[in-house]
Amino acid sequence: IEAEQLEFRALDLASLDSIRAFAAEVRADYPRVDLLINNAGVMALPYRQTADGFEMQFGTNHLGHFALTGLLLAPLLATPGSRIVTVASHMHRAGKIRFSDLQWQRGYRKWPAYGQSKLANLLFTLELQRRLDAAGSDTIAVASHPGYAATNLSVTGPRMENASLVERIMNIGNVFAQSAAMGALPSLYGAVAPDVRGGEYFGPGGPLEMFGAPKRASAMAKARDPEVAARLWDVSVELTNVDYARLSA
Repeated sequence: IEAEQLEFRALDLASLDSIRAFAAEVRADYPRVDLLINNAGVMALPYRQTADGFEMQFGTNHLGHFALTGLLLAPLLATPGSRIVTVASHMHRAGKIRFSDLQWQRGYRKWPAYGQSKLANLLFTLELQRRLDAAGSDTIAVASHPGYAATNLSVTGPRMENASLVERIMNIGNVFAQSAAMGALPSLYGAVAPDVRGGEYFGPGGPLEMFGAPKRASAMAKARDPEVAARLWDVSVELTNVDYARLSA
């Protein structure tokens, strides 16, 4: 890609106003979108809220991507073979969707909250693919995870002055992680590989899916639960006021 082909635009996934403004710009400037990679992320933060009052991890990692994807659905659906890649995490295994307290207003715990947001990424991806299939669209939705990669997220996510022993080990262990470029490969594979099918999940192909070249990854059964996914979808529509009406037209 030549430098003059790149554009940088402001987008804050923790603000629905910012998401709406960004999506409106993109729709105005581009009648087609070939690829959307949902890769914004925050991890293991002390309790804080987004501009819209959502718990920061759930609001940014899930609701922000849910809103952005829905608001860019028109140019995506207008583009034959377009793809939506959402970056999840191994930590979905520790997640549970707390429908009675999605915003963690009681008993906040940063790692379970992160796990909830990453489980939501997978539930969203698979439910989106179900709805794309039902609408007869050839747009596909897939998910990926980077394994154990040396990124700023793992250095600046857990705040070191109050870090637990596990968090300190994570930051020290970052020295031994695979590169950020290697961590990006599963997302890139999902974005461009010709053999990719909707609803697939990709991660590193090495031991425990932590390192190595990309391959198809395993998602836990709770990430494939269509009833939970449909319920999360309805709640996400209500919270963001983004309704994906184009998939039911």
